[in-house]
Amino acid sequence: MLILLPSVRAQEPPKPGKEHDHLKRLVGAWDAETAFGKGTMTYKMGLGGLWLIGDFDGEFGGMKFQGKGLDTYDSATKKYRSVWVDSFSTAPRIMEGNLDKDDKVMTMTGEGRGPDGMTAKYKSITEIKDADTVNFSLFMADKDGKQQPMVKITYQR
Repeated sequence: MLILLPSVRAQEPPKPGKEHDHLKRLVGAWDAETAFGKGTMTYKMGLGGLWLIGDFDGEFGGMKFQGKGLDTYDSATKKYRSVWVDSFSTAPRIMEGNLDKDDKVMTMTGEGRGPDGMTAKYKSITEIKDADTVNFSLFMADKDGKQQPMVKITYQR
């Protein structure tokens, strides 16, 4: 049973801002290619226009791979936030970061489960090359804290 208190109902829900316009640039269907396989990524805006919802379907290393992403801009922290889940893990990767001054490169850092089952630190770099090309790179910190490349994906419309 859902009970809404009068004070909660009186609050205005957040509205998408100019930062959400950056996320909207990704809306649509993309072909994805990596050294390990291919797939498709489909993005749409949802949840009141506050979240970019990504749906990946493809193959990595000969195995079927599916992933789902949720991205938003959190006006309280002034950071973009991302949650990623996929068919290779039972734990989410949660990251946050910001765009560069040209609004073309987003760098995010956060944590998720590593291949060894332990919590690992991650870094991602998403570069919008043009309206039809996006490069995504994911890195994981090794035991010495050095960023090791995990995957590079080129998305094209």
